[in-house]
Amino acid sequence: MRHTMIAWAAAGLIAAPATALAQSVVAVSEGDPGIALEQRPAFREYVVQQNVPNYTISERVRIGTVLPDTGVVVYDVPQRFGQTTRRYTVVNGETVLVEPRTRRVIEVID
Repeated sequence: MRHTMIAWAAAGLIAAPATALAQSVVAVSEGDPGIALEQRPAFREYVVQQNVPNYTISERVRIGTVLPDTGVVVYDVPQRFGQTTRRYTVVNGETVLVEPRTRRVIEVID
């Protein structure tokens, strides 16, 4: 019985980080891969080169923030940065990926 409990505890310790990682990826991407980590530096540079206007909103920008229907323009992500249905814009100096239908911030590109 004791060996069984130890084996279950060890299995739980091994699986916990993978489970946590999977949950965070699903929560952020909601089925859309967004922009791969290795593509982010090039994407940030692209956004700067595009001279995208910076929109200022009163609240801190974070995942889940819903952007106003008017006054904030969202742009298509070029295919070279991956297949995504998300759009991007710059809010409070942060490049963000937005779900275009709801205008909800899905990811803040750091």
